Amino acid sequence: MSSRIGWRDVLAPSITVVALLVLWEVAVRAFAIPEYLLPSPRQVAAALWEGRGPLALATLRTAGATVAGFAIAAVMGIALGSVLTLSRWLERGVYPLTLLFQMVPLVAIAPLLAIWLGNGAPAVIASSAVVAVFPVIASTVSGLRSADPLARELFRLYNASRWQRWTRLELPAAVPSVVTGLRVAAGLATIGAIVGEFVAGFGGDVAPLGMVIVTNLREFHTDTVFAAVALAAVVGFTIYALVSLVSSLALARYLPR
Repeated sequence: MSSRIGWRDVLAPSITVVALLVLWEVAVRAFAIPEYLLPSPRQVAAALWEGRGPLALATLRTAGATVAGFAIAAVMGIALGSVLTLSRWLERGVYPLTLLFQMVPLVAIAPLLAIWLGNGAPAVIASSAVVAVFPVIASTVSGLRSADPLARELFRLYNASRWQRWTRLELPAAVPSVVTGLRVAAGLATIGAIVGEFVAGFGGDVAPLGMVIVTNLREFHTDTVFAAVALAAVVGFTIYALVSLVSSLALARYLPR
């Protein structure tokens, strides 16, 4: 299967987005919806332009926390998933506990992270990592377990070390599964960062997107709220695209043509 993106792959969603924006604008004008309830795309674009300086800085702060959280989740997830596959007993005893990262709502964990780490970037990065780590763990365990049993026996026959089995057999076999987990984690990392900013972000000139959303929502500046949400989506899409690009290169290296 080719990993190249053709012009149709870009054109089709672009047309859909433009059509939805046009329908949104028409609906707001036709039904005379108040701006504080639902601003039009034109008003959101105006808010983006008028607040371009602070919003750009807020976007960079959120993007930085998201990238840091995703990187931590990727490293910890692959490492922990690899350790869990060393023993069936270890996997059965510890793996179910990792479900806590998904089962416990992040809005319940974020205040604790703020208490333990204080307000600011550390708590936000931790929030991003916590919500993104489980897909990486799960995909790593599944991928490492999917290695060819006959190849495992061959490695044992030649007395390969555990490190050699991991680097030359299990990890290459796990690449497609790990790639899927990293792509899921890329989107979740953005969500985790925004939620963390709701609780532990600073306001004022150093406010990230999460605090911009909370502050303007309280003041009924809905156009700025939509602008900040759109920028948060851009952060998520950008990180997802970068992860997908790197993943495609990894798949091209490890998968047979």
